[in-house]
Amino acid sequence: MNKEKIRVSVRDSFWFLPALYGVLSILSVSVTSVLDFWIVPQVKESLPKFFLTEKSVAQTLYGSLITSILTMTTISFSTIMVVLTTYTTQFSPRTLQDFMKSRVTQHVLGVYSFGFIFALINLLLLGSDQSGLVTPTLTVIVSIICLAFFIIFIHHSSRFVQVNNLIGQIRKSTSTVIERTFEQKNYNEAVEWDQEEINRLKQSDLNEVKADQSGYLQGIQFKPFIEWAKNQNIIMEANFNIGDYVQKGMPIFYYWHFDKEKEINPEECVQYILIGNERTDIQDIEFSIQKLVEISVKAISPGINDPHTAVNCINRIGSLLAELAAVYQPLKYYSDDEENLRLIMEPRTLQDYLYKSFYQIRIYGYHDISVMNGVLEALYKISVVNDKAVKDEVWRFGKYMMNAIDTDELDDLDQKYYKKQARKLAAACDQPI
Repeated sequence: MNKEKIRVSVRDSFWFLPALYGVLSILSVSVTSVLDFWIVPQVKESLPKFFLTEKSVAQTLYGSLITSILTMTTISFSTIMVVLTTYTTQFSPRTLQDFMKSRVTQHVLGVYSFGFIFALINLLLLGSDQSGLVTPTLTVIVSIICLAFFIIFIHHSSRFVQVNNLIGQIRKSTSTVIERTFEQKNYNEAVEWDQEEINRLKQSDLNEVKADQSGYLQGIQFKPFIEWAKNQNIIMEANFNIGDYVQKGMPIFYYWHFDKEKEINPEECVQYILIGNERTDIQDIEFSIQKLVEISVKAISPGINDPHTAVNCINRIGSLLAELAAVYQPLKYYSDDEENLRLIMEPRTLQDYLYKSFYQIRIYGYHDISVMNGVLEALYKISVVNDKAVKDEVWRFGKYMMNAIDTDELDDLDQKYYKKQARKLAAACDQPI
């Protein structure tokens, strides 16, 4: 695993920020100990008396604060378990990532770690011959900060457990993934390439690189991967999409090697891809949308029966697909800084995103006309803000969704509103109905 993969793995780990705060706490104890042992005795007479604390008071204070901070930490962990249980049973197991990776959650636990370690080590270092201490005053300030973060965490948890706020958070993070995927990069991307060169490649000897582990393909580091391929003078073709599950031993890359005199180690390319036990939203737009799909499908299940939440999710999915359609490019070819082809990677099509966004809703929600009308409304909004090519794709998919509705079983009023929505979609797509 290269340094970038280690950095990303550590940064996204739940324990990273609390551990960082713990280290900072130890450093802070060192600084405050220097104050108490060397600096305070020299300037004690010039310091205000309320800054200084006797050893007996400090000992009692440390013990009380350690207990208090530990209690807040316990309550916070209990709150986390309640939130996680709610997410699993009512929303989707995939949404657990959003709460656990929330920086607010991690910073709060980090501050608790800081306060607990700070008070505990200071209690341990408390000597027998100290008559004036600054550290207890600083510990009180740290405890007040811990209390403030406890209140912030309770507010954060209560908001996060509300389904509308959760949907809004997922929608916002997915917009960021879409923007990051199609923004200007510091490497070369292309939709098309010289077809003669591609045909010559297909006629050359093809080699393969096999996966060294099973798991979900979470991301690929394009720039260092392209630089590695340039140094090796090879062209790689990916046999996966971001988010696919790969089996150990299956070919994940095919490659063409042109410098026969140079020895290469094609397995080195595996260090530039990230394979894990679960899908993540680092580069996976489809997975981000899938979270909203799962919330909507669970909302229309007989056990929950909450079609308004389902329609809310469908509205956000439609908004994300509209954003995606506006910037979408089928980027397939990646070249180095000398415009030499280095990587071929088949992209997901816009039709793929449409299908994966709504096909499960079609299966489980076709009997609920409010849900299906919500899908048609979302498709209408996608088409009305995009160009002719997108309109054609949306209309093709819209017919697929409408074929699931048995209009003969609809009541007159249901048929009226359904046909109104269908005509609106057809008009936006410039199609007859």
